[in-house]
Amino acid sequence: MGGGLCLPSPLSARGKPIKNIKFVVKVNRGSTHAAKYVKRIDRSPVQMTTQRNLALVMARFTAEDAVKSIQNSRCSPELVPVQVGA
Repeated sequence: MGGGLCLPSPLSARGKPIKNIKFVVKVNRGSTHAAKYVKRIDRSPVQMTTQRNLALVMARFTAEDAVKSIQNSRCSPELVPVQVGA
């Protein structure tokens, strides 16, 4: 007999898979510039990219802190929710 541990799959109360919500930070710098996404936050200034697939996926509080740190009169950052499979 096997002594392996059998863990249940992550299901919600309705039986659907649980989806983990994460966030990317989208920054608009006026109508003439393309939208940019936060790529790295460990350096100053924050590194940005125009490619969404290279954007840093963060938890809500980390994303809110990133928004606060780059918010100024010329750019308007916003949180964009992303569904991540559990």
